[in-house]
Amino acid sequence: MKKILLLLLLSAPLYSADNEIFIDQSSGSSNSNFDFEQLGSGNIIGGADAAAGSMTALDLDGTVMNLNLDMIGDSNKFLGDIWADNYTGNFVFDGNSNTFNMSTDESNTFGADGSNVNVQATGNSNTFTLNHAMAALASTLDLDWIINGSSNAITASIDVDAATNYMDIDGSDNAVTYDGDGYAGGYFWLDHTGSNRTFNIQQKSTQDNDWLKIISVGSTTSTVCVIQNDQGTSAGC
Repeated sequence: MKKILLLLLLSAPLYSADNEIFIDQSSGSSNSNFDFEQLGSGNIIGGADAAAGSMTALDLDGTVMNLNLDMIGDSNKFLGDIWADNYTGNFVFDGNSNTFNMSTDESNTFGADGSNVNVQATGNSNTFTLNHAMAALASTLDLDWIINGSSNAITASIDVDAATNYMDIDGSDNAVTYDGDGYAGGYFWLDHTGSNRTFNIQQKSTQDNDWLKIISVGSTTSTVCVIQNDQGTSAGC
């Protein structure tokens, strides 16, 4: 079994995975660049909390940050917390049963403004969760998803501020959950091809304009719930 331990500021005990990268970086410096590539199955990229089983594991701080990730294989995990303004992230997964769980600046440390995030995945039964700017506003966030495969679960939660969320999904039995809060208008476009889809979409920009477009082509069972609410209490689906 091969072990990789990358230590920047804080040591961590080893986690029971094949290949491992643990990172806790908190300099808060500008122009930070991170490039990660893992090939194979059962790998993990996380931080000090990963050894304790935390889902908020990789800790990266910086005012301007570029993060590039390639995970090739099955049953891999990327677990991350990121605090950054003007953040650019490119995440590529190729395989099955992978986990992507990331939060960006939930405590409003730097504001999470100007982010450009791209998630690309090819494979089946993957789980993707992205929480962006939950205690701030995701000013001008540009979030793009390209997912090819079946039985994938994609969840995005964003405090929108003129933010855009675009999903291009091809495959059957996929599930999308989107929650867009905030005080400025949000844009969500879902382009989907495949059968047996499940969509649960809520846009709740307080007294502002939200824009939604869904194009879905496929047969058999569909479950679609859409709630747009700028004030008041929703009855739900």
